[in-house]
Amino acid sequence: MTVLCLVEQDADGPSDASLRALTFAARLAGAGPAGPVPVAAVLFGPADLVPGDVLAAYGTASAHVIEPGHLDGYAPRAWAQALAGLAAEVAATAVVAAASDRGNEVMAYLGALTGLPMAANCVQAEPDDDGTHHVVRHRWAGLLLEEASLTGSPALMTVATEAVPAAPVAEPASALPVHPYAPSLDADDLRVRATEAAGHSSGASLATARVVVGGGRGVGGPDGFAPLEELASLLGGVVGVSRVVTSEGWRPHRQQVGQTGTKITPELYLACGISGAIQHIAGCAGAKHIVVVNTDPGAPILAHADYAIVGDLGEVIPALVAALRARSASA
Repeated sequence: MTVLCLVEQDADGPSDASLRALTFAARLAGAGPAGPVPVAAVLFGPADLVPGDVLAAYGTASAHVIEPGHLDGYAPRAWAQALAGLAAEVAATAVVAAASDRGNEVMAYLGALTGLPMAANCVQAEPDDDGTHHVVRHRWAGLLLEEASLTGSPALMTVATEAVPAAPVAEPASALPVHPYAPSLDADDLRVRATEAAGHSSGASLATARVVVGGGRGVGGPDGFAPLEELASLLGGVVGVSRVVTSEGWRPHRQQVGQTGTKITPELYLACGISGAIQHIAGCAGAKHIVVVNTDPGAPILAHADYAIVGDLGEVIPALVAALRARSASA
């Protein structure tokens, strides 16, 4: 018996959202009425690139890896089939993932394939004596906490990405066994499949990036995002946008941060020309540090900022880019 946790990776290793999910999984695994059970990570990628030391630090006892030779690229139904097979093989009591775009999609597929209910955006979970789980989860973009009883075995949950701080365990495993796993797949499992060219990949998604550079109406138009793209590249991050930017057609919806977009939990969120409507704040409140650049000293987002620069984006952003380039050149 074990708790499985789907771990997504970016260029620097496990995403922050997945480390939070591992923390959630470790707490869940230690709260069983029959005593603690181990946590096993599930990763898609080369076995020799599994970050064993990081996974062990967050309570993982072992890792199961599906290598590119068996499944290359992102195929949500195939990922779900792999999780279903692993869950049966290890007698999983629960399967957990971060409530990222991929985490929610894969877990929804897993629920459909197994006929089990799935609880999304959980912040707490405890197993009950009767085999059910008592869960607390976010509703209405985190404005409401719902208590519910989750039936079915294994229990399927995604973890609200901004609600559970990532916390290393006190006594991590000294060595992490890695087990290659070959899922049983058919053509239907691979019908929906996404691949990304290496030349166009930043190594991180909006939901998992450690740095997000956000742009709003104050950017001025589609051409105004070029400096933000350059700044994000120098910082090893990605670009996000406010709802008005997608409504104007300046950038695609997949880059939207907010209640109707993506919730982000980066180390740094640099919000440029964004006023800060409540729907946007609901999406970026999980950022560890918020820095704002805005010409309006009364913009609502300033109330949520750790630091603010009241000034023209056309002057501030090029100055930041120049300073970063100078630092890189002197390193």
